[in-house]
Amino acid sequence: MNQQIVSEYYGKTLQGSEDLKTDACCTTEDIPRWHKAILSDIHDEVMAKYYGCGLIAPLKLTGARVLDLGSGSGRDVYALAQMVGPEGHVVGVDMTDEQLDVARRHQAWHAEKFGFANVSFEKGTLEELDQIGLEPASFDVIVSNCVINLCTDKPAVLRHVKSLLKPGGEFYFSDVYADRRLPESVVSDPVLYGECLGGALYWNDFINMSKGAGFADPRLVTARPLTIENEILKEKLGQSRFWSATYRLFNLDGLEPACEDYGQAVIYKGTVEHAPDAFILDGHHVIEKGKVFPVCGNTWRMLAETRFAEHFSFIGDMTTHYGIFEGCGTNVPFEDDSAGVTSAGACC
Repeated sequence: MNQQIVSEYYGKTLQGSEDLKTDACCTTEDIPRWHKAILSDIHDEVMAKYYGCGLIAPLKLTGARVLDLGSGSGRDVYALAQMVGPEGHVVGVDMTDEQLDVARRHQAWHAEKFGFANVSFEKGTLEELDQIGLEPASFDVIVSNCVINLCTDKPAVLRHVKSLLKPGGEFYFSDVYADRRLPESVVSDPVLYGECLGGALYWNDFINMSKGAGFADPRLVTARPLTIENEILKEKLGQSRFWSATYRLFNLDGLEPACEDYGQAVIYKGTVEHAPDAFILDGHHVIEKGKVFPVCGNTWRMLAETRFAEHFSFIGDMTTHYGIFEGCGTNVPFEDDSAGVTSAGACC
């Protein structure tokens, strides 16, 4: 039922972003100047049909093979096409005929504008990505923009993403999250669902769901609270709060469930395009050029075993373990002297 709601809402009800009733499906964050230049080379009709809650523009994409889930009218596909260049390729998947028609109608226009043709569009649902002929382990990066919340079987989507990524590949995506599990009255409301609110995951369920799919250490990149100005919708939502957040999940088997300290550090060379002074891995890792930056074992692997490796120097290895990485939010639970513990006795 929800797939039908989504298809009708984005294919027939919405004629443009001005028809949205909330800002949940709108990108309001500051867009970098270099990305604005990319968007200026996209057809007006494609831009007018755009619905997204974030900026899915991970760096270091030249030559990459990228998959956009829920690609809609193709705005992000055509933006990413410019970022991967003529040696790369971008595939968009969507289930809505009207949106796919817009995206495909302007393929030749964009090919002439860019000087190369490197995009394709496939029809299908994200819950059944394995049914549309995409080769397993064939994508360097997979993205989506405010689409996972619209899916009826979110764990299946994450499992498919994991299987389609190359080792060291990345799922970089923006979506909507709630501060609690939503009641059925919200989930079943067609407008709230179409506005990307009714299907929003409770953030902690998302974390556990990601880990269950094999993404052991989800990294939060950016987040912003969503405002609900429509009084009718606000009343239906009650005290639930919502955020748009961008996460990156790396396809690295064996990542640890916590930040473990092995005495490692990295030095950023400043060589990633559009990041000459600092590389932002996530909200807690802004790595300045030339500075020795201590990292946990997972962060080390996210840099050393991915497309970013050539842009860093690496210090240390994983032969000696020093416990939980300082500042990761997990402390040794045995250090309270007030308990009167005087010996390493039995574990009772």
